[in-house]
Amino acid sequence: MFLPRSPLVAVLALVLCLSTLTTAELDPKGAISSTNAVNVSALSTHEIEEELQQCPLLVQLSAHAHSLTPDHPSRLQSAFTLLFPFSSPALNSLMGTLYISGPPNFLLALCPTDIDPSSLNVMVAFAVGGLLGDTLFHLLPEIFLGEVPEGEVRARVVEPNKNLLLGVAIMVGFVTFVAMDKGLRIATGGKGHSHDHDHAPPVDSATTTSSDPATSATLRQRNKPNTKPLAASPPPPQEPRINPSTYLNILADFTHNITDGLALSSSFYASPTLGATTTLAVFCHEIPHEVGDFALLIQGGMSKKMAMGLQFLTALGAVLGTFIGIAVQELGGNGGAAGGVGAVSGVGNVGLAGTSLSLGDLLLPFTAGTFLYVGTVGVIPEMLETGPNKVKELKSMGLQFLAMAAGAGIMLG
Repeated sequence: MFLPRSPLVAVLALVLCLSTLTTAELDPKGAISSTNAVNVSALSTHEIEEELQQCPLLVQLSAHAHSLTPDHPSRLQSAFTLLFPFSSPALNSLMGTLYISGPPNFLLALCPTDIDPSSLNVMVAFAVGGLLGDTLFHLLPEIFLGEVPEGEVRARVVEPNKNLLLGVAIMVGFVTFVAMDKGLRIATGGKGHSHDHDHAPPVDSATTTSSDPATSATLRQRNKPNTKPLAASPPPPQEPRINPSTYLNILADFTHNITDGLALSSSFYASPTLGATTTLAVFCHEIPHEVGDFALLIQGGMSKKMAMGLQFLTALGAVLGTFIGIAVQELGGNGGAAGGVGAVSGVGNVGLAGTSLSLGDLLLPFTAGTFLYVGTVGVIPEMLETGPNKVKELKSMGLQFLAMAAGAGIMLG
């Protein structure tokens, strides 16, 4: 997008545009006495922006920006067009949900049952870069300023109440995940939904002591000399006991996937490019996330088949979240659509709190808040954990930062 080199030029351009909207002149008492006067209070934000868009200077700037736009799309944009060929944001949202849910779960069939979650640190760092890059480079600018198509220059009217509501929605999304994580830690005795696992060796049953008199008598009987050895009988097979906290982690994973579906649907309704970049960021995060949860279920006492089945069920949470997001966008309206909320001209803003926002417009900032939590509080502590080997940790840190930079760099494409 082309922008003026000097902020002063942009300010002067808007002043000139406003001066061309009306030719009103003030009478001695200060009243507006022109037949061309516009009742500004009856205009919605979208209508004001459309009027500003007719300013000759903005038209010239748009033409200049269009002349600088490359004729051929980038490779990443071409790939996005191939992966999301539909014009309907609802269908593209469902396609994105299929991409983030299918391949990561099929990958679990190739994972060994003794996989060490700490070996995923580099992949986790790559996912952090992708999540934070998508949030900071795409989601937040889209939330507060809206999408500007490439080769165009758009005028935006700042609504203080609108920005306040958007900020509140971001904070609600962040605090929601804080409450979920805190509740899970309380329920599991402080462990929480983490991919860090204890690798303490199992306690040998032969070295445990018993206070049972019958057992003590049996041990003394075995220690007596000249006694016949007892025939060794194999112990009966015992099924592994599943840690109850494992089921709570499954519930947390299901809820997390619901927010992924909400993020995809709200992103695609905002713009196809934003939906595609959000899908890529979520996909990069889902691979280490699913593998880490798979290792957690295995170490919690589940078989590989059972763990894979439960991971597939949690992936359905993304489908549920996508359908919820589509329903909210279709039924609750989207202020970013042409015409804004209600698309009624001459009555001003009729959205939330007198702004141009609708209920559907709050989904995207809500999911941005959840992304901020997952990319910082939810994952960064795992990257900060270090071991006693300083040389190994320095090499690992370098690889993690390179992976994070690579993940963020993809979001710049």
